[in-house]
Amino acid sequence: MKDVTIYDVAERAQVSISTVSLALNHPARLKRSTLDRVLQVADDLGFVPKERAVVRARKGVHRIAAVAPFTSYASFSRRLAGVFDELGDRGEQLIVSDCADIAVSASPVLASIPVRGHVDGLLNLGVPLDEKIGERLRQRLPTVLLDTRYPGLPDISVDDHLGGRLVGEYLAGLGHRKVAFLNEVETYPFESPPVLRLAGLRSVLGSDAVVEITVPRGTSAGAEAVAQLLADGASPVTAVVGCRDLVALGALAELRARGLSVPGDVSVVGFDDDPVAEALGLTTVRHPFEESGRLALRTLRRMLAAPGEPIASRRLPLTLVPRATTGPALVA
Repeated sequence: MKDVTIYDVAERAQVSISTVSLALNHPARLKRSTLDRVLQVADDLGFVPKERAVVRARKGVHRIAAVAPFTSYASFSRRLAGVFDELGDRGEQLIVSDCADIAVSASPVLASIPVRGHVDGLLNLGVPLDEKIGERLRQRLPTVLLDTRYPGLPDISVDDHLGGRLVGEYLAGLGHRKVAFLNEVETYPFESPPVLRLAGLRSVLGSDAVVEITVPRGTSAGAEAVAQLLADGASPVTAVVGCRDLVALGALAELRARGLSVPGDVSVVGFDDDPVAEALGLTTVRHPFEESGRLALRTLRRMLAAPGEPIASRRLPLTLVPRATTGPALVA
């Protein structure tokens, strides 16, 4: 049986050779409907680019792709740092692609990677998969997922609902009964980490005990949330929980600017344990970002070394780190 060529794909998809080339090399330049049609034909025919077919005999091109919303969520840079740390000096190349809009679950870049054949494997950091792309990855390219899931693909994640429960249990133990959760407007097309953290917090303290304040994303989100909270005239809270550390730190600065004592009047808690959180004494939940990146690359290497071997998903632990922004137990 003769090898399938780019000409076969073009003929079956009823497009030009240049359109197939764009689908493989510059997918963002095509209309989504055209890209989907070309890639589906490539899937149906089992098309493998000629250069990829040649290097198969050499056991790989020694290149790995990493796709994530790096410019939208800074935490993914910490995951990537772990990948680079694990990469070391083994002759592998890492190709990094940014999916800025995480709401687009099937980005053109992610859709074309399995067909292009220019990498041996993929690290998908947080980009949700629709069924079409998920199946393409599962069948055609060794893939490890971080903080997102798809049946049949190994994933490495944390339990954000548990993170919320850890905060809830800690604050309840200090005597807090009315808490504000400071959230940002999200573009996730699924349950985002903040949504899960809020649910975990409420599962401990009760829905009525947690006031959610939602503001646009940005450097001033924490300050805007505190201003909105105080202006709403809601019953006073004794603690505020930021959906991430930068939101919590913005709230901390705004509370102090308004003459409130932290933690004397209000306690403040964040999520992620960014380096600045330790420097400013913020109580937070530590997320093992760098460790998850290192583990993801190790997992992908196992997949490449032993194709077909079952690879289990991993759930990494979260740790609550008490610091100066939460004080001693409240007096009853």
